[in-house]
Amino acid sequence: MQAHDFFLILLLILVGARIFAELFGRIGLPPVLGELAAGLFLGPSILGWVSLNDTIKMLAEIGIILLLFDVGLETDLRRLKESGWSATLVAIGGFVVPLLLGAALSFYLFDLNLITSLFIGGTITATSIGITVRVLKDLKKNQSKEGEIILGAAVLDDVFGVVLLAILYDFSQSGEVNLLDTGRVLLFITAFFIIAPVAAKLMAVVIQKYDTRTNYPGLIPTAIISLVLFFAWMAHQMGAPEIIGGFAAGLALSRRFFLPFGAMIGEDRHFADKIEKQIRPIVLLFTPIFFVTVGLSINLQKIDWSESHIWFFGGTILLVSVIGKMLFPLLLKSLSVRKRMIIGLSMVPRGEVGLIFAEIGRASGIFENEIYTALIVVIVLTTMLPPLLIKTAYEKI
Repeated sequence: MQAHDFFLILLLILVGARIFAELFGRIGLPPVLGELAAGLFLGPSILGWVSLNDTIKMLAEIGIILLLFDVGLETDLRRLKESGWSATLVAIGGFVVPLLLGAALSFYLFDLNLITSLFIGGTITATSIGITVRVLKDLKKNQSKEGEIILGAAVLDDVFGVVLLAILYDFSQSGEVNLLDTGRVLLFITAFFIIAPVAAKLMAVVIQKYDTRTNYPGLIPTAIISLVLFFAWMAHQMGAPEIIGGFAAGLALSRRFFLPFGAMIGEDRHFADKIEKQIRPIVLLFTPIFFVTVGLSINLQKIDWSESHIWFFGGTILLVSVIGKMLFPLLLKSLSVRKRMIIGLSMVPRGEVGLIFAEIGRASGIFENEIYTALIVVIVLTTMLPPLLIKTAYEKI
């Protein structure tokens, strides 16, 4: 590809993502869905102006890593402690039930192989903490009792999801389910999450020290992005997907992260806020490329929509996606039925986390176009509808 052609493609992706995100935001829908729609609009599904190439895929890979870094920055482990067993029950139930039901139905009812079935279960078990937090903040309910439970459960669900993603990624690379490999991945992830926060905190101390001594701007963005990319490389060397490194770096540098065994390093919340403020524009530049790429990967014209199997598969997975998240919140007897419903609905959005699972499944050749598209439709519906239902439910309290 000629340089000028690439510049035009990148222009279309960035401008298209922004326009569609603004449009979706103005009608009350998550902007991330607008970025996905931009990919559908520009790609082979509608206009056919943009097609995927290795350069765009590499930029999208950076976008995924920075997205998980941003998720790590926003993760508040103290929320889990404050919300107690209620959040733990909601998180574990909402993680296990969709995973097992989705995998079992895919394997036994739709005759898919085990790895594909597990990836489908993993895709529908993810919860988007970003969308959940945004909805609660918009409604000014993030400090309520149910808000504490929702945010605590979403944090734990994020951690479970990242570990599951690493295991499924390993399965996709080896082509088989191996318990020994699973144990090895878990061991490496555990070691990585022990080493990474300490290393990140120490590096942050060095960065902070030199930031006060230099008059040349740009030290923090350069140093932090380099740190994230280094952690991504280190995660790959330890047998985990690169995005684990981004998540770990964000978690370690979060202003809300508590590190008991590294307390001597200290915690400077002002510096953590400074990191977040200076890095956010870079994250906002790269992450839309990933979501547009997801839309570009879908070719709706190649799908036989008259095939009843696609509708049956998509409808079944959608039903499992909703029921799996709603089941355990209904067991919380200390809250009213309506607030229990709100908790369940808040755990339903899959958003960007579900898209990451689906995209890795597609890129690894695990998902065929029909399955991939059906899952994207499920992710879109589970992301679009709950915020509207939550808003309606609060209006009736």
